Amino acid sequence: MAVAKKDQERVGYAWMYGQQARKDGKERAVPDYWVEHAEAWLQGFDRVSLSAEPKPVSDRLEAELDKGAVSKR
Repeated sequence: MAVAKKDQERVGYAWMYGQQARKDGKERAVPDYWVEHAEAWLQGFDRVSLSAEPKPVSDRLEAELDKGAVSKR
């Protein structure tokens, strides 16, 4: 789904303002100004990442961390 750059910026700002509200000890209530981007604001408040999926571990790292590499000595 393509999102306009301006909308992406607003989502980012909503997320940051949600995080700041938590730091300031405010209620978990979306301000009227951010209603359009309430989900992003709440994710910021709840410290949830905006990215949908965690970044995968590379194949090379998995090869380096085989059983022999992590066994107790």
